[in-house]
Amino acid sequence: MLIIHERLCEVYHCPIPYFSDSDPVSDLIGALLSHRTLNRDSAAAMRNLRSRFSTWDQMLEVPAEEIERQIPMVRWPEMKAPRLQSVLGEILSRRGELSLDFLAQMDPQDALAWLEGIKGVGPKTAAATISFSRLRMRALAVDSHHHRVAQRLALIPPKMGEGPAHRYLVDMLPEEWTPQQVYDDHEIFMLHGQKICHWRKPACDRCVLADICPSAFKVDAPAKPDPRAKNATLL
Repeated sequence: MLIIHERLCEVYHCPIPYFSDSDPVSDLIGALLSHRTLNRDSAAAMRNLRSRFSTWDQMLEVPAEEIERQIPMVRWPEMKAPRLQSVLGEILSRRGELSLDFLAQMDPQDALAWLEGIKGVGPKTAAATISFSRLRMRALAVDSHHHRVAQRLALIPPKMGEGPAHRYLVDMLPEEWTPQQVYDDHEIFMLHGQKICHWRKPACDRCVLADICPSAFKVDAPAKPDPRAKNATLL
């Protein structure tokens, strides 16, 4: 794992700057929007929501259809709009306010467990919330790119889904790694999946890991479309 991290860090220039300095509720919303959605589309949806609602509490005061109208560019807006309201409503119910800043006082594993206790929040969303936001906590988010690269490198079993892969992959990381190093690990795997280790026709001839990858030059274009089922396990 360390040699993979070192090689990819050299290519993608670690440490990688955090892309967000938002409060954790905002990053939670962003993570929910991003599920199976291109970054540019989830970012556009987030801008629409910020323009329409001056506070996130206001999202609980309108019909779900009003939220859906702001996010047509994401995948499954008709599902994400009520899910956003449900998640925000549960935070408000459990805490008395729409704030997740209190998570900073918790151990990362306890913070993840608290978030995953909310219906509609899975391992990826929880990890992204505490890692990407201004909380800057030690957590590894595993998206579809990260998952694909890890599978092809045989870091995880071939049939392991993205959800279970979070615990499996984070346990491989040195305990002494800082939140920045764990964030870098997520980013370099994601970038490598986007730029080199494509779902279709990976560019193995340009991969710095080809000599240690058991899948190098062996992956054909899949016969079926990319699996993005609506009823996929919560991320």
